Amino acid sequence: MNRRVDTLLRTALETVRGSALKPVTALPAGLRRRLAGAPIQIDGNVLDPDLQLLLRLEGFLPGAMKQSVETARANLVTMSKLVAGQPPELLRVTELTVRGSDGQLGARLYVPRSAPTSGGGLLVFFHGGGWVVGDLDSHDAYCRDLAEEAGIRVLAVDYRRAPEAEAPVAAEDAIAAFSWAVEHAEDLGADPALVGVGGDSCGGNLSAIVAQQCVLRGLPAPALQVLIYPAVDLVGRRPSRDLFAEGFFLTEEDIIWYRDHYTPDPAIRSDPLVSPIFTEDLTGLAPAYVVTAGFDPLRDEGNEYAARLAAAGVEVTHICEPGMIHGFANILALPGETQAARTRITTHIRNTLNPDA
Repeated sequence: MNRRVDTLLRTALETVRGSALKPVTALPAGLRRRLAGAPIQIDGNVLDPDLQLLLRLEGFLPGAMKQSVETARANLVTMSKLVAGQPPELLRVTELTVRGSDGQLGARLYVPRSAPTSGGGLLVFFHGGGWVVGDLDSHDAYCRDLAEEAGIRVLAVDYRRAPEAEAPVAAEDAIAAFSWAVEHAEDLGADPALVGVGGDSCGGNLSAIVAQQCVLRGLPAPALQVLIYPAVDLVGRRPSRDLFAEGFFLTEEDIIWYRDHYTPDPAIRSDPLVSPIFTEDLTGLAPAYVVTAGFDPLRDEGNEYAARLAAAGVEVTHICEPGMIHGFANILALPGETQAARTRITTHIRNTLNPDA
């Protein structure tokens, strides 16, 4: 039986290397669970079997992430296409430019078929990728899914990345781009009062900073901040960093690689424009939807930040998805709990930024 399972795994691996995950996800759920292996339970959480199977097939990834910056960027785009599934068709997707902190930035506006002609919600989205990799293309499928499922416009912003632009350039770009989006909300077909901010991983970091700095600088604040497994502390270290240092997609080596490229000067890492958890006063911030993952090395800092927001009187909905890993939101091809976790995000966004739907 073990030999048969090994054969099936090798066949699945070769299939995924050549195309995408659909041939694997099409297998019966029971067979996928058997291929995934014995359940993995750590710190009271059980890893989702479909994600466990994906991790067993990790050889499909196009080489090690941490080579040159250029190779790592290309690898993430390739991997994102493998796990994207079939993104929904939208009414339109438009390339445009927005204001950054020092010049124009590329951006992409996603308009779903269900969006009102004018006056609806808008989510300004900042992609993940450790401030180094990731771009409009790596997160294109997820932005399409967000727009369609939430029924709102999504404006994805291509902020400047490290090492070409070190911290806090990305944060300043994010603040400027969000402010531009509020100013031009009506031109984009949205209601200025229904403009939210969100992002995954380092994009969650930038979104948290935008929410803070809009209050501190007297700028129009977001209607909602969506922080998806955010990186909020580039200084401290919590137990989840050790529990999930290897084997769950984002590794300890990855975290250090990203951090050192974004903040080569350690002195800046405690600046709230880099690590938003160090902001002393969190009162008055926008309502927050914080998503953390049970098998994510960044889990504990995200949990702590959500608790700090709540303690400051911020309206917080915090969901720790127990069986998920860092990056699950972008794996659109997987069914089951991964899809359900994504749906919880879009449902909250729709209820907040698209209340009349």
